[in-house]
Amino acid sequence: MAKKATKKKASTTAKKATTKKKATKKKGADEGDDAEAPKKKKKKPAKKRKSRAAADADVRLRIFWGVFNHQMKRVALYEFNQRKAAEKRAKELSPEGKPPHFVQKVKEEVIEEPEIDPETGEPVAPKKKATKKKAATKKATKKKAAKKKKA
Repeated sequence: MAKKATKKKASTTAKKATTKKKATKKKGADEGDDAEAPKKKKKKPAKKRKSRAAADADVRLRIFWGVFNHQMKRVALYEFNQRKAAEKRAKELSPEGKPPHFVQKVKEEVIEEPEIDPETGEPVAPKKKATKKKAATKKATKKKAAKKKKA
């Protein structure tokens, strides 16, 4: 029995060796195909990404109450502090047997009208707010001017 077990072990190791050889032969065959296969193209350098323009931070929104029908069309618009009036209007517009109307918040952009100069009647350009950097430079120049006056 011991002879049969050793023969089985020897035959399994021989089979493994043959499968390995076949695999190596395939790899060798692939190497020959490389000469026939087309060469890989070089990757193009990545394109520089365009910077996106920052959205205007000055856009102001205001909330209203809107009365809408079943097709999501706005029927009426009320100030934010007039919610009861908006709900009352929605109730009036939706009696029994008809599609219901409902009230929902609506955000709309606040359009600022330009200031008009009373003397000339022309619009006045809005004043720009000083940024931190500009404010810091103004302080530094004021300090220098004060030192010169003392000296």
